[in-house]
Amino acid sequence: MDISFNTTKLKKEFNEWKQLKKAYGEHRAKKISFRLAELRAAISLNDLGPPYKKPGRYHELKGERKGQLSADLDHPYRLIFKPDHDPVPIKPDGGIDWKQITAILIIGVKDTHE
Repeated sequence: MDISFNTTKLKKEFNEWKQLKKAYGEHRAKKISFRLAELRAAISLNDLGPPYKKPGRYHELKGERKGQLSADLDHPYRLIFKPDHDPVPIKPDGGIDWKQITAILIIGVKDTHE
């Protein structure tokens, strides 16, 4: 899967271990690195589903974050990203078509319950 980043700063943090560890601490940095490896190895987002499949529990978000997805890191933090397609492939039921998502944009690490 192709991965891009919302900001240059985020790209640098996520691609340099020392920066990642400094920004998020060693434990969370390891989780982020693991999720990035999973995403890079996937051909499409569907390889990481169905939604809620452990351990990443990749799933679509709702409400003000509709159109974004998340993967578990350490509770309550999640890796937030969105499809990097224009237009975003949508299934007839209105959800994102995971089989067609081959590029994502990493938005950041958030507590989605705040």
